[in-house]
Amino acid sequence: MRFVVDASVAVKWLVAEEDADAADWLAASGQELHAPRLMASEAANALWRKARAGQIEHAEAGAAMALLTDMPVRWNDDETVGADAVRLALALGHPVYDCVYLALAHRIGATVVTADRRFVTAVAPTEHGGSVMTLADCAETR
Repeated sequence: MRFVVDASVAVKWLVAEEDADAADWLAASGQELHAPRLMASEAANALWRKARAGQIEHAEAGAAMALLTDMPVRWNDDETVGADAVRLALALGHPVYDCVYLALAHRIGATVVTADRRFVTAVAPTEHGGSVMTLADCAETR
């Protein structure tokens, strides 16, 4: 299958946290994984937040971010889906950041995999609900 993974999944590849085993399974599953370049900035911000909150050491945040290029994803340009992401965000009443992943998934015929349950809940009752799934649900399909 083809999946678009978001930063909530990527961070689980970089630091130990809940559902990291599911993220590791996905990385090793042989599935075709994609991500918009936006994911790099979002992952960096998540690591920064964890370091500021004392959940990880400052040096660990930098070291983890250095591993980003080793992630098993095919990187996609954000600008190719920007207009679609804005339209989705306006239609769903949800931030553009998350809708970039959804727009990419629509563009390449994939499903978004995320650990962000709020995003899944927001999209579920819409026509796009079948295009987003939780990391936990994805791992259960193994």
